[in-house]
Amino acid sequence: MCSTPYSGSVDEVDVKILEVLKANARASLRDIAKAIGKSPSLIHSRLRRLEKIGVVKGYTVLVDYRMLGYEVYALTLLQVEGGHIADVEKLLATEPNVRAVFDITGEYDVAILAVFSSVSELDKFIKKMLKVPYIKRSVTNLILRVVKDSPHIDSPLHITRKSLGTHSH
Repeated sequence: MCSTPYSGSVDEVDVKILEVLKANARASLRDIAKAIGKSPSLIHSRLRRLEKIGVVKGYTVLVDYRMLGYEVYALTLLQVEGGHIADVEKLLATEPNVRAVFDITGEYDVAILAVFSSVSELDKFIKKMLKVPYIKRSVTNLILRVVKDSPHIDSPLHITRKSLGTHSH
């Protein structure tokens, strides 16, 4: 299935563009075009479409927070009263030290990844969080060593039925 510039599907050209951007989000349109053998105008229209359909969510800088003094990385699991999970997640997402909030399955309902400049800063955060009436239980784990922290998967991207806009019945 070949995608048109206005469709909601992703094709091989789009995947090649994404692979170049995964390696270097600062690559110019000309650099991308040269790398995949397409025109810069085609790359421009494809990128705009990928942004519009939500495949490309933005362009950002990857910051090493440890280099800026954020030495304490914590993973916290929370049990939350069922009817208030979404509210608690929204609240946690507004906290400045929180990098990620995940709605999870299992014994706990929410997982958060946060970074702090000190253990006392983490302690204040935990105590503040536990004042939220809907949080029933928490377990916080200190992350001793970061082995991998990347917004990207390492395997080559590929097209799935969902990315093609097809649905199985």
